[in-house]
Amino acid sequence: MKWFLSLQTKQQAILALIVANIIWGAASPIFKLSLQNIPPFTLAFLRFFLGSILLIFVVGKKIFIQISSWKDLLLLVLNGLTGITINIIFFFLGLRLTYAINAPVIASAGPIVTFFFAVLFLREKLVLKKLVGMILGTLGILTIVFEPLLQSGIDGSILGNFFLVLAMLGAVLHTLTGRPLFQKADPLALCWWTFVIGFVTFWPLALYEYLTIPNLYTSLDYRGYLGIGFGAVLSTTVAYSLYAWGLSKISATDTAVFTYIDPVVGTILAYYLLHEAITAPFIIGALLIFGGIFLAEGRLHYHPLHKLKAD
Repeated sequence: MKWFLSLQTKQQAILALIVANIIWGAASPIFKLSLQNIPPFTLAFLRFFLGSILLIFVVGKKIFIQISSWKDLLLLVLNGLTGITINIIFFFLGLRLTYAINAPVIASAGPIVTFFFAVLFLREKLVLKKLVGMILGTLGILTIVFEPLLQSGIDGSILGNFFLVLAMLGAVLHTLTGRPLFQKADPLALCWWTFVIGFVTFWPLALYEYLTIPNLYTSLDYRGYLGIGFGAVLSTTVAYSLYAWGLSKISATDTAVFTYIDPVVGTILAYYLLHEAITAPFIIGALLIFGGIFLAEGRLHYHPLHKLKAD
């Protein structure tokens, strides 16, 4: 603790962002293990219901945000539905059908898809290097999505990979709908409201699972409780709090580098926890995705720990 307090504020923020992304990187293999014991909508409901309760103690009075128009209200609802409901539904469904190592790598293609949507809908100028980056990233996604064809033909893994792509698209739409809102309210307060929208939409689905799955809660073992605890405490409350605090201390452009931690952590943990193989098509797809990000963004750092050095 003394070491942390001795750091400069910017260094503390960078460390907070690193820890947040390590937690999110570990999410895919941990949740895949948990989904072997607990159904997806029950896990999603408990994660965000308990997480929203814990986050109240962090947000405090900032929980009350001003909605000045119906447009802002619509954006808030869309932000919750895309970033929580759609994203998590397809994320969990995808994890049940395919490898956990695929999830963070496919999610890393989000910036490339964001560029595409910005050009298509926001009329942003398309430059050549961004176009090439989009093409490379798309090829990388397709390589990972259709990898099962090279191994066992058409099976559930392809559907699972498509679900992960849909989850990534939900996260992209969450970013686009959240941009106007984050200029008007505290980011962590907006996170809390999206969590509420999420667990409200998950509740009827979780209730259906409770009514149709015998002994749902009495049959939970360490895997189910691990997913609930990790999801509510670490992946939701701790990680989002650290991320929001870190984002408030450094520029938004500097935060992009830390997202590259996720696939590294997810791949390593999936290899050791779930014994998932790192195949040649996976490596090729990952290289294409990160190559596309490099061209589109103009930079790519694989070891952000160097940012901890004092200026």
